[in-house]
Amino acid sequence: MSDVPERYVELGLRLGRHLDGLVDAFFGPPKMAARVEQEQLRQPADLARDASELLESLDGLEEPRRRWLRDQLVGLETVARKLEGEEIPYHDEVERCYGVRPERVPEDTLMEAHRKLDEVLPGSGTLSERYQAWREAGAVPADKLPVVIESLLEEVRTRTGALLGLPDGEAVAVEYVTDEPWSAFNYYEGGLRSRVAVNTDVPITPAFVAHLISHETYPGHHTERAWKEALLVRERDQVEETILMIGAPQSLVAEGIATLAPEMVLGDEEHDVAAEHLVAAGVDYDPEVGRAVTEASQPLRHVRTNTALMLHADGGSEDDALAYLMHWGLISKQRAEQALRFMTHPVWRSYGTTYTDGYRLSRAFVDGDPDRFKRLLTEQLTPADLESGP
Repeated sequence: MSDVPERYVELGLRLGRHLDGLVDAFFGPPKMAARVEQEQLRQPADLARDASELLESLDGLEEPRRRWLRDQLVGLETVARKLEGEEIPYHDEVERCYGVRPERVPEDTLMEAHRKLDEVLPGSGTLSERYQAWREAGAVPADKLPVVIESLLEEVRTRTGALLGLPDGEAVAVEYVTDEPWSAFNYYEGGLRSRVAVNTDVPITPAFVAHLISHETYPGHHTERAWKEALLVRERDQVEETILMIGAPQSLVAEGIATLAPEMVLGDEEHDVAAEHLVAAGVDYDPEVGRAVTEASQPLRHVRTNTALMLHADGGSEDDALAYLMHWGLISKQRAEQALRFMTHPVWRSYGTTYTDGYRLSRAFVDGDPDRFKRLLTEQLTPADLESGP
């Protein structure tokens, strides 16, 4: 049997010692983690060479496992080279790490989204003022978040079980945190368990709350990890699935699954479901307006990719990036600063396109079919696999 999967996991753990957060989760053999932790710290250049050697050692593995590990190793080799201080052009960095080359969305597309939003947004004032007022109106108070999130969590779990099934014994716990560069984060702990942290620094908006919960839990991140642990780790002993690495295509597929998750489990009812659960927080939310605004604003997802390219490919300033985010994204300075913090973080700077490109590829692959979505949850698929279709 090939030892490449075990060596791949060790490589990921060694890289994780250089940059906190690079290992998103590890629930593999504790002795492996302990052994790596006790080693003398390996330099990034050595780890890049290790990745290259492993890329030459994949022939003994069956498909699609070989393809999946190859793409992961290209990503980790790139991470190691960057940790060593090598300058890698941003487009190349993103493509090598996540399997898809980033592309700008023309500002004409963003302008058209602004035009459509202008038609459907209620209220008076500038477009930015109206959009922010709509988003922030009825933001869920921090002390009411638990009741809304717990009830939504139960609904999406029930729907996911009926549509896709769930492994026996899986569970999710929720905690509330501050001072983080993201809105929410799924910490997969193994044993079919996830801990979801919700950041209360920036208020959770009514239009986003149902999306956030299904993204992080059912049938998003938690559901993917639980199914892959149950089928790939426990049944097939594929140890490489016990480590989740930032900086590798695994993340793009995961974010594609999670961003598509609300459509799969809630469909056209997403905003109606959100409105029902927001009543407990005293929030009055109009689902019809929510649907219209959400549909019109879809192209604005790409504003963050454009901003990251401005910063990291064009050498633009953070002040210019902040202004771009606020203008084209129609967001407040507080939310723009939060977004900028994410895209300048050393772990997350190239991560932003995993949401837009992951969603695009996953949605095309699934084409509305729950059975194809179940394949995303249970198989080792790469971005190239999604590009080529089912």
